[in-house]
Amino acid sequence: MSVWKLVKLNFGNNPAHFGEVGIGMEETSDRIRSDSLFSAWVSNYARMFGKDAVEELLQLFPTAKNPELIPPFRISSTFIYREVGKDKSQNTQNTQNTQNTIYYLPRPLKFPINYPDDDLEFFKTYKKLNYLPLEIWQRWYQGTGFSKEDHEELKNYREDKPEGKLAAAETFNYKKACKTHQLPKIGIDRVTTATNLYHTGFVHFASGDNSAGLYFLIELSPKGEKLADKLQAALHFLGEEGIGGERSSGAGRFTAKWSELPEIWQKVVSFKGGKFHTLISLFWDSHLQPDFLENSSYEIQERGGWIVESQIRRQMVRMFTEGSVFTSSRTGKLVNVTPTEFTRHQIYRSGISLTLPINTKEEKDNDNCCSISIKKTRLV
Repeated sequence: MSVWKLVKLNFGNNPAHFGEVGIGMEETSDRIRSDSLFSAWVSNYARMFGKDAVEELLQLFPTAKNPELIPPFRISSTFIYREVGKDKSQNTQNTQNTQNTIYYLPRPLKFPINYPDDDLEFFKTYKKLNYLPLEIWQRWYQGTGFSKEDHEELKNYREDKPEGKLAAAETFNYKKACKTHQLPKIGIDRVTTATNLYHTGFVHFASGDNSAGLYFLIELSPKGEKLADKLQAALHFLGEEGIGGERSSGAGRFTAKWSELPEIWQKVVSFKGGKFHTLISLFWDSHLQPDFLENSSYEIQERGGWIVESQIRRQMVRMFTEGSVFTSSRTGKLVNVTPTEFTRHQIYRSGISLTLPINTKEEKDNDNCCSISIKKTRLV
């Protein structure tokens, strides 16, 4: 039986650079995806425990050559969490604020339960909700579904004065978790000493009373539980080294906190009766049956980037993205992206999936099923 854990990454005042589509280094994402997290984590595992240990670890994961293996652990992509103060008691002298953690999840690419057919009055507002607080996500996709109150609140939404249950759950405050900015930098040619001005994008997570950071879920198999101590040590080491780009400038450093799943998360991962499965990680498989994509809604993203110890690009691979919805859950595989000119060792990207069970609007009315989108991403 598998065990789930929740891991928070607290960046404090440290900036981070997570490569995204853009010209040069100007753009940055506000989070890091499961394949990049896996690669950075395993690389530090190798540095701590050696080549033999990491090869033994990777041999436990399913690949195109060994598809029947059960992975020792599966991880989600990272998503934003926010610490927000609960209401103060006005009737007591002790008005110390207690903190409430808001976990954001990607909105599945199918409409929620009871979503109305006529959504012209509020669809633009709904479409902007790329991430939902866990409380709302659970109600929409595992509970009573989309309500008339949600309809009215989205229809009457005002950015300067949000009101209603969605607003109280911090649905519209996702962007308060972090800010992005660009820093000018100078590049100096080693041969000619000519200089070049360029800009690098960084993300800063909120700190103080209303702090924010990233979190991810990990599902450990019985074999994975035996490796938990080593995995935690490697993640701690990764936090000291930093994750993402511009690590030599101190970017990407974090402290990791492992914890048991809170009660609401336990209900979400153990939900029974879901007819669909939504990805909370990237997903790749070497072979998919044609009927796997029937009644599905998904996006595909090209993943690439550079090999850390050389100036050689990894092979590109296309993966299903978070929020994609399928009628069944597949484990996924590691994919070998070693370029032909690189011979030191094999390079893998993780297409191991992690999904959550959901229900959606009745399929006969679901206008957004079988949606397809393809994106390209540069990883730094």
